[in-house]
Amino acid sequence: MRPHGRSIAALAVFVVVTAIATERASAVPPTPYRSMVPSYVALGDSFSSGVGTRAYRDDGSNCQRSDAAFPVLVAERVGAELTFVACNGADIDDVVGDQLAQLDGGTRHVTVTVGGNDAGFSTVLTDCATPWWAADCGGRIDGAQAFITDVLPDRLDVLYDEMRRLAPHANVVIVGYPRLFMGEDCNAGTWFSPGEQRDLNETADLLDATTEATATSHGFDFVDPRSAFTGHAVCDDEEWVNGLSDPVSESFHPNPVGQRAYADLVDDVVG
Repeated sequence: MRPHGRSIAALAVFVVVTAIATERASAVPPTPYRSMVPSYVALGDSFSSGVGTRAYRDDGSNCQRSDAAFPVLVAERVGAELTFVACNGADIDDVVGDQLAQLDGGTRHVTVTVGGNDAGFSTVLTDCATPWWAADCGGRIDGAQAFITDVLPDRLDVLYDEMRRLAPHANVVIVGYPRLFMGEDCNAGTWFSPGEQRDLNETADLLDATTEATATSHGFDFVDPRSAFTGHAVCDDEEWVNGLSDPVSESFHPNPVGQRAYADLVDDVVG
């Protein structure tokens, strides 16, 4: 039996439409492959990059990123793919301008330590480490505390807003700073009085409290290391924080044991 004319016409239309659809489908680029491994971006300053651990990646930068730093340890524990952009000396402007570009809609985890450099904490420590007659430790501390109270919250707001905009689905963890001192100065070459150590610890407390309040207002988690580091400050029997060191850049930063302690705290939130 010969096919009906209408059937032949319909078949021809079907073949043409199918060919066009197939051609169009083949012209659409394939969806880029995205790893099922969760993405983790580590932002921030030297406390995140791992300064104090004495062994750093040869990555062509001056950021002093260490494989002993807590972001590397946390990424290994949770099975995440780490983008490690934390950098020695970074302040909020550096994080916004140089580091946030690594965030996107697929970012699953973000950690950041920042604020200490904005408050000039390294300069404060340098002045307070010298004899009282050679520097104005009290004035430096007062200036840092005023900055933390009056200026830092607005700067953190800008940073946190941008982090959420760029990584809307990420679990964002803001990480604080430990107290550095326990009331005794055992290092030759530094002259921290007990009162100065108390005031410096109070400045760290203020920085953490301010950072936590701002982080919480943005719905971010905050990791507070102060309790865990109690008994492990500079000059304690088991130091998790370096005292005066050679090179000087290693001073007053967590050592490898301190970074592992940080990793334990962050892992409890990220994991």
